Amino acid sequence: MLSTGPAAAAALHTRFQADILENRQNRAILDRWDELALPDGWLVAGCLFQTVWNLQAGHRPEAGIKDYDLFYFDAGDTSQAGERAVQARVERALSALEVTIEVSNQARVHLWYEDHFGHPYDALRSTRDGIDRFLVIGTCVGVRPGEVYAPYGLDQLYGGVLTMNPLVPHRDLFERKVASYRERWPSLRCV
Repeated sequence: MLSTGPAAAAALHTRFQADILENRQNRAILDRWDELALPDGWLVAGCLFQTVWNLQAGHRPEAGIKDYDLFYFDAGDTSQAGERAVQARVERALSALEVTIEVSNQARVHLWYEDHFGHPYDALRSTRDGIDRFLVIGTCVGVRPGEVYAPYGLDQLYGGVLTMNPLVPHRDLFERKVASYRERWPSLRCV
């Protein structure tokens, strides 16, 4: 592992913030953050950790990133129509980027997860709760201006280690993710 204490962890957070901003799409989204007005909003997932892996592999920061995920939490409207309205509003605000933006209300994930992935999923209490449950520990990351959320640290992300998250022990889903990641970044190691 990379970190050896609080100072090393803080340095890794600083490096992570700098690395993800090398991706011009991440930077543009964060520059327009206030326009998005997402309750408990976070930029999450592949656009962050894949940027790091791209930089480590010597690729362009944006290479192969298929979409940019924005999570928010609105327990007051868990309807699909409400989520679609937020998606449309965010797409209008970010239309100049010409990338795919995926917006997801974490307050409603439990309503569709089992039908989509074949496994039950407990209701979440916040957006951070959703980030905590990504399938791979090292990919549990989110950012918003001036803030990084990495509940398990950044060592596994920077070390290229893929470990199943015990909060979502769905080996079939984990193995599919790992295969997809290792196809694009062969240096990643599954533990």
